[in-house]
Amino acid sequence: MSKRRPVDRRQDAGFTLIELLVVIAILGLLISLVAPAVLRQLGGAKVSIAKQSIERIGSILDTYKLDVGNYPTTEDGMQALVTKPSDAENWNGPYVKGNSVPLDPWNHPYVYRAPSDRPDHDYDLCSPGPNNNASSDTAICNK
Repeated sequence: MSKRRPVDRRQDAGFTLIELLVVIAILGLLISLVAPAVLRQLGGAKVSIAKQSIERIGSILDTYKLDVGNYPTTEDGMQALVTKPSDAENWNGPYVKGNSVPLDPWNHPYVYRAPSDRPDHDYDLCSPGPNNNASSDTAICNK
């Protein structure tokens, strides 16, 4: 006499389509609430990086001035930190790593002017910001 195994008549345990749709809807709501906050934090971090980079480049420009005797002109620009200008006698560079001028966190070139248009500044060094407009309120400049 052979033994028979009892047949389990329960249905396979699983999720119904409704349950899956509810979970997807909840995840969508969570993402829509969290994503803007994360993007704001990312934007704030880039502004902070731009300010720190401007300070760092400012100290590099100060070193250039100590060596050469003056800041690079607007015409020489920040390229003077990489390649020797023709009128720079005691140039001791390159002052930045690599063969290119640093870019801001949004991959735009910094805007450099010397002498400065602002009182009590020797030069202007600005990041055009996320919208790439150096003359707008979103531009981040040296203090």
